[in-house]
Amino acid sequence: MKLARDGLPTIFGLAFMVIGGGLISPWISVVLAFPMLLALWFYRDPERVPEAPTGWVSPADGKVVEIEEADHEYTGRTVKIGIFMNGFDVHVNRFPTAGKVEYVKYVPGKKWFAIAPKASEINERLYVGAQSENGRFLLVQIAGILARRIVCRVNKGDRLDRGQRYGMIKLGSKVDIYLPQTVKPAVELNSRVVAGETVIGVVKG
Repeated sequence: MKLARDGLPTIFGLAFMVIGGGLISPWISVVLAFPMLLALWFYRDPERVPEAPTGWVSPADGKVVEIEEADHEYTGRTVKIGIFMNGFDVHVNRFPTAGKVEYVKYVPGKKWFAIAPKASEINERLYVGAQSENGRFLLVQIAGILARRIVCRVNKGDRLDRGQRYGMIKLGSKVDIYLPQTVKPAVELNSRVVAGETVIGVVKG
């Protein structure tokens, strides 16, 4: 099982405690093994293959909780899809299509319930905007009530392929995607989506 590199320090730390605790008492190792197994599960990072050769793939695992018009300085007026990730989802985030990063902005904020619509405006969040062949799009990683760190691995000028990993959010959280005006949603509210696999948008004919 492949693991997200952002979780390796936590996993190695817990493994060290399990081994050290075993030197004192086997029961300590048993107790500490449980959080280590949870960390292994949370930081899993499976390979993903898009379900179709074309189309915009989901940037996150989870449930579609918003499909609505939205406005941002980078994209202008467009459609936003909000995806809520619970504690059991894979939390590695991926690019929906090939593009060049042009915009990166961190905004401090609260840690309100990420599933709430207002979390997109008041919670701690990180914006990544990129230019694709279909126009500009924007990804927003939004921290939730349990999230403790937003990880973003890209910088301005980076080029990423469709489905390529670009970061993660530790524990329950949300990812919004602002589609270009040339792309329309291909999912419905309450749909379950898989990062790098489920097609959530298609180019308008």
